[in-house]
Amino acid sequence: MVDRDREWDFYLRLLSSSARDSNLANDPASDPSLLQAVKKLHEICKVEESEDLVARVYPQIYKLFQRSVASLSQSQTSNGLLLLAVLQFFLDFGEVVLHDADPSLTTFFRSCLSREFADPVVAEATLNFLSENKKKLLTSFPNLLPQFFPLLLKLIAWNGEKLEKPFQKVFPGLISPGSFLPLFPSLVDLPILVVALEKVERTSGSLIGSSIASIQKSAAPEMLLALMDEAYTGSTIGDGGGDSESEDSSAIDVADPLFLDLLKDENDGLAERHWGSPGMAAALQAAINTPQSYRLKEALNITPRLLDVYFAIGLRDMNDSLICALIPLLMSRNATIFPDKVFSHEVRKRLLEFMLAAFQLSPDFIALLKKPITDRLGEAYETPENTELALQLCWAIGEHGGGGDSHKDAARELFESLELLLYENLSSSRLGLRQDSSLSSNGATFRNSSQARLLCFVVTAIAKLATYHRELQPRARVSLSKVARSQISDVRVWSRARDYLGLMNEPAICLSVLGPSHGQVKNPGLVNWSEGGRKMIAHIPFYILGVQEGPPFRDFSFSEILPRK
Repeated sequence: MVDRDREWDFYLRLLSSSARDSNLANDPASDPSLLQAVKKLHEICKVEESEDLVARVYPQIYKLFQRSVASLSQSQTSNGLLLLAVLQFFLDFGEVVLHDADPSLTTFFRSCLSREFADPVVAEATLNFLSENKKKLLTSFPNLLPQFFPLLLKLIAWNGEKLEKPFQKVFPGLISPGSFLPLFPSLVDLPILVVALEKVERTSGSLIGSSIASIQKSAAPEMLLALMDEAYTGSTIGDGGGDSESEDSSAIDVADPLFLDLLKDENDGLAERHWGSPGMAAALQAAINTPQSYRLKEALNITPRLLDVYFAIGLRDMNDSLICALIPLLMSRNATIFPDKVFSHEVRKRLLEFMLAAFQLSPDFIALLKKPITDRLGEAYETPENTELALQLCWAIGEHGGGGDSHKDAARELFESLELLLYENLSSSRLGLRQDSSLSSNGATFRNSSQARLLCFVVTAIAKLATYHRELQPRARVSLSKVARSQISDVRVWSRARDYLGLMNEPAICLSVLGPSHGQVKNPGLVNWSEGGRKMIAHIPFYILGVQEGPPFRDFSFSEILPRK
């Protein structure tokens, strides 16, 4: 006990004397003994559980925090560890001394971490601090982490996979109703953020100890000068001038709007990413033409894993309005992803899986989003990515009946979009007859195959919509008949159309095969496919069996047409 009292007096005097030392007063972090003093005093207060001791040491620690924050712009040493130790004291004993830690936490993020996120020691200590205090932070300060998610993404983008595990523990706290939508483009653009940070390091030196906010502010006069130069000389802002052949001429310009948005520290809402800007085009071209840095490679690996967590939390915790609002963002970003083959495949796969899962949970979304869906169907043949998106949308439209029985107008409009897509192919002979001279034979074959696959889904969606909404059946029969009689379509397409026409002549079987997979009324004659392996039926339309020729010659079991597990 006597030794602990001596320790207490020693470290308390150390804090007091540091305030009177002119050198330490202007740069407290330069004395490593102050960090040790704060930790020891904090430890003694926890062990003794004495409110009197907390009240005695609090004024000195609070003054130390204020001095450290004031010295950040001139300090040559890292203040992060010292401020984190002080913040831990505030969180543990704030109720005893009536100290609201929210302003202190905000100050740390805004003034300190924004300068020191690139320091691996401070970055790791920050993530450990947030992880250890996650429950208290989410309970008492629920808006803190969502507010500063851009800064924390910069931290993981720069420090990479070595900090991924502690970051994964903190990451769910970044997701809230206010950050859910803005967080999505920031996650998808994590590789672009790495490119931007590396550009800052090349042009402005080390990121440790320098505030990117000051670079962002200084970009305004640079943009003004560039606009004046454009007005007087006719050159454009994107021109590189005499240095156009330099190493960084193809990188993002600090005055580019995308650059400023990428490097922000705080969540300021959902902003449009300027993917069409010259800076973005130059950055993507540079990324393609130059070897990838190890940081960029790690960001390409981390991003899909973060998206897995993001989408899982979205489906579990977010309300329908936010999920519905996210789906058009997914559609728009499907074609604008960092141009790495493996990365773009992994990200697009997750985007489509989330979209289909959202439609499964709330089929009404299809009717609510009929405008962006029809727009994407109209862009189906522009790129392979658009084709795959349109294919998945066709499946969702058919599977969920265009939103269900209560959305007949939306279903009719979606049906008309599918008809248009189908007739466009029949009239223009897209498949098989028209060859694009710019494509190799392999490229043309792949294009024709993907378009045939899409049309198979379109035909299926038309048949399913007509099964859901019987008023569409006459139009569906006309559409499918035209495809079945067509000689310009791929055999897989007109064969499927013929099969569906045959199914429509068997209403009970058609409703069982093409009708809703859940919530279906048990009408007489409908098949319960889960019991198909144990039941027999005298007449199954032979076209379902595919390989059978002619009329059925025996009683078939449903197990013959059901997939085996």
